[in-house]
Amino acid sequence: MLGLKLPTDPRWVDLAEKRLEDILTDHAYCEQKAATSCISLIQMYPDKEELVKNLAPIVTEEWGHFRLVLLELEKRNLKLGYQRKDEYVNELMKFEKKGGNREDRLLERLLICALIEARSCERFRLLSIHLAAEDLQDFYHKFMVSEAGHYRLFIDLAKNYFPERRVRERWQEYLVQEAKILSELELRGDRMH
Repeated sequence: MLGLKLPTDPRWVDLAEKRLEDILTDHAYCEQKAATSCISLIQMYPDKEELVKNLAPIVTEEWGHFRLVLLELEKRNLKLGYQRKDEYVNELMKFEKKGGNREDRLLERLLICALIEARSCERFRLLSIHLAAEDLQDFYHKFMVSEAGHYRLFIDLAKNYFPERRVRERWQEYLVQEAKILSELELRGDRMH
């Protein structure tokens, strides 16, 4: 369904499980950044009524997810660490077409958001299946379902504002680039991406 060209290396879950405090910290900040990204899109495109209507509740949902991850850290007597640079997202942003008009930039941002949500969904699925702690399996299953919905929403918004063929072609370019990025990044258990 997600169309990702390169699955996550199965060793990632084992590494993540060994660094639970780090992975939960990174997850918390990913949720915070997702809320911020939606706020930024609303601020940049207040004239796009469908976008505003659909992203406003996502801001609340993502911030709620941030709080849920904080509670999970607290429940396990773990601490929220410092935010780290997200190499995966930074590499995706380098692929974004620069220049162009306001509309062109909207398509790029929607597709980047969709891709981040798709990869998060895939990673949450792995955690929901392979973590030893059953409560964490359930915890991550709920996040997986949510991220799948967000991925679809960003793709649907892109199709709402742009010709489907243009969206499909650019999406395929992003999927190929994302696989290249993932293959070149160090496999780390302290990062969601």
